[in-house]
Amino acid sequence: MSGLVVVGVDGSASSLAAVEVAAREARLRGAGLRVVHAFVWPAAHVPLEPSPLGPPEGGLRNMVDRLVTEAVERARAVAPDVDTSHVVVTAEPLTVLEAQSRAAELVVVGSRGMGGFVGLLVGSTAVHLAAHGSCPVLVVREQPHADGPIVLGVDGSAAGQKAVDFAFAEAALRDAPLVALHTWTTWNAPMPAPQDPSMPYANPPGALAEGEERLLSEALAGHQERYPGVPVEHKVVHGGTRESLIEASRSAQLMVVGARGRGGFAGLLLGSVSQALLHHAHCPVAVVRGAVERH
Repeated sequence: MSGLVVVGVDGSASSLAAVEVAAREARLRGAGLRVVHAFVWPAAHVPLEPSPLGPPEGGLRNMVDRLVTEAVERARAVAPDVDTSHVVVTAEPLTVLEAQSRAAELVVVGSRGMGGFVGLLVGSTAVHLAAHGSCPVLVVREQPHADGPIVLGVDGSAAGQKAVDFAFAEAALRDAPLVALHTWTTWNAPMPAPQDPSMPYANPPGALAEGEERLLSEALAGHQERYPGVPVEHKVVHGGTRESLIEASRSAQLMVVGARGRGGFAGLLLGSVSQALLHHAHCPVAVVRGAVERH
């Protein structure tokens, strides 16, 4: 761990909510908090300083200073013992936060920011970071249920193991129970060939459910021994993955998923399940990518 939590701010209510969550995350980890604002010079080259004809508190630079100061004050009010710093970078927010993620153990952003399109449920910054960030990305949608469980979406893929690691660590940090949820349907469950080649290629009654329960147990193997203080509920649901996880998020304090899972299209950096949760979950969502290639 790098000992750093990064939060992106833009002055919106969504980003201020993210600051509060980020401050609590930094306090839990014993990490520092960095408040980051990406400043883009307007195309019309509007002066940064106050206009000679306007009030002295005017101008873009003063506006940026005010919004960053408000964010830092909000963080310190939530976690006064956390070492909180701030930085303003002149560049596009997506580029800035992706770069910041390389030195962080967690990046936190709001689900929507200033200038978001009407009707857009989650902003492009959140989606982009979830797909490209070099560390787990926590997208703050609705405020978490303080006493709810950590809900982990498990699909048994190798790429999803990083999400399993993250979820157990979060549950331990928060002293919270963990619900490991795996869903399946007859269309996505594996169908082993019958032992007798003369038999039809089909599973006997109950075999599919037993196989999915075994898949979940195998995905969690070793973690419960490493985190003996974390109560874990194994939950196997016959139904749609997106619908089941969104419903489970109603009572959760955090939802954890991998960026991609089984059946993902090649080249697609963010899977449909994680995208659906970013748009519709009822609690903050942590998207954890698999191994990140360093260049």
